Amino acid sequence: MMKKIIPCLDIKGGRVVKGVNFVGLKDAGDPVELAAHYEKAGADELVVLDIQGNSAERPMMLEIIRNIRSNLSIPLIFGGGLRTVQDIELILSAGVDKVSVNTAAVQRPELIKEAAQSFPRAGIVVAIDAKKVGIEQWEVCISGGKKGTGIDALAWAERVASLGATEILLTSVDRDGTQDGYDLELTRLVRERAGIPVIASGGAGSLEHLYEGLTQGQADAVLAASIFHYGKVTIREAKAFLATKGLEVKL
Repeated sequence: MMKKIIPCLDIKGGRVVKGVNFVGLKDAGDPVELAAHYEKAGADELVVLDIQGNSAERPMMLEIIRNIRSNLSIPLIFGGGLRTVQDIELILSAGVDKVSVNTAAVQRPELIKEAAQSFPRAGIVVAIDAKKVGIEQWEVCISGGKKGTGIDALAWAERVASLGATEILLTSVDRDGTQDGYDLELTRLVRERAGIPVIASGGAGSLEHLYEGLTQGQADAVLAASIFHYGKVTIREAKAFLATKGLEVKL
């Protein structure tokens, strides 16, 4: 099965930012320029996250999405502040291929089913931000990873799949931005429980980490930001490395 490399653009105030453990954000560039760069660099898909999820800034975000789409042919995933079917419809109309829901889905799980039924041609991605709380135990966090919910992440992954989610964007809150590697145990267990494709996120710092996420973690795709934004690794280097390891990637 073809494995995917997906860069991520976290957007705040119209700019791409990156931090560690969801805090300490630093400017990383212009989203439209970076999106075009990543397509040329060989990205399989692109994730754009509005990390503020502020409805007051939605017109600006819609304009950014339209500008990104005009320069992009690969699939575009958008998440952040999508609370209703109407929100999802609006962002899809701007040129998004897949939508990612997180906090709103936790607060009202029926949103997943409604979205899947309303937009059967779109991908409904549920983002799960998970924090380790015990042995083989992770808690679902919302509000940008800042607020615990008491919900078991593995059980939630299984439930979102049953409600119609087509993929899970799984981020380890503990590993986010650390470049210490993905939480492989979390990724593997979520993939096993959910039975739908999983995008591993949070912690990529080397080529080896990408390989481990796709093999030991059993992820279908790996998402990274810091290592690509700051030129530590290029997407083509990553794909060439994975290919030498025997993984099927689009070169």
